[in-house]
Amino acid sequence: MSTLVRPRSGRLIAGVCLGIARRFDVDPQPVRILTVLGLLFFGLSFWIYLWLWILMPAER
Repeated sequence: MSTLVRPRSGRLIAGVCLGIARRFDVDPQPVRILTVLGLLFFGLSFWIYLWLWILMPAER
């Protein structure tokens, strides 16, 4: 497993979902889909995403 960082390449918005997918060695598409579904149905994922965007360091 790698460290939890927001990659510079391959990201769509801020790289949070891609960073999580790389950290757990999974495909980023399901992570992105679950994030969008969580946003649409629960609304909480927006705040989690924003919090992670702020706290996750960017890849150097």
